[in-house]
Amino acid sequence: MADVSQETLSRDVRLLKDTVREAGALALSLFGTDLKRWTKGSSSPVSEADIAVNELLEERLRAATRDYGWMSEESADDKDRLVKRRVWIVDPIDGTRGYLAGREDWCVSVALVEDNAPLLAAVFAPATDEFFFAVRGQGATLNDVIVAATSGTEMDFSRIAGPKPLVDRLGGELGEVTLHPRIASLALRLCRVAQGSLDAAFAGGNSHDWDLAAAHLIVQEANGRMTALSGEGILYNCREVTHGVLVAAGCDRHARIVARFRDRSPA
Repeated sequence: MADVSQETLSRDVRLLKDTVREAGALALSLFGTDLKRWTKGSSSPVSEADIAVNELLEERLRAATRDYGWMSEESADDKDRLVKRRVWIVDPIDGTRGYLAGREDWCVSVALVEDNAPLLAAVFAPATDEFFFAVRGQGATLNDVIVAATSGTEMDFSRIAGPKPLVDRLGGELGEVTLHPRIASLALRLCRVAQGSLDAAFAGGNSHDWDLAAAHLIVQEANGRMTALSGEGILYNCREVTHGVLVAAGCDRHARIVARFRDRSPA
């Protein structure tokens, strides 16, 4: 980050905060209304709210940073992003199923990635007025208050979220598992680790850059780690944007979880 001028960084911080708040306000204004909706792929829901928020984000962010790349769940993939050092990675409404069902656990998630790693991150849950933000190397905040992942290696198995088979594998002789209620947005699930309300969270296979990049930086800057179950790091803005099973937790607990899965893996 040393070669990013402070002036440019400050501009991008202001731009990201203002734009994500505006996008969140738009999403909230459409929340609970009669929206056109359809399915893309085999089962992924989309609504006109997703498209409207995406258009707002793209218009604001790209107009101000014309030399940056763009990747969004609701945009056609522009492979020009692969030659850009900095790329906006966007999920206009993460947790669309919850959004359309009238639940509050959805968010707008945007990261600025530089050289395959998140530099800036904003995750905004407008329905509950929670605004997570992080700058690489400068910590993470929730509504401007510093947050931190829980420390230590002991696990409360009612404070772990993710696909049940993964959580069950973590339990066993360590204790009885009570799965935390499902959180519609994966980005928010991960941010709950950053704020300390979850001890750990898993992402099942088939998550994408736009689900992860912003929350990843927020976890990292809250003294947490997020990696593959093997402990391997995550790279963004690659040709392949789909990821396998991931885990996020405070640093000490993360190390224990990775070791546990490694010990239980077939030789």
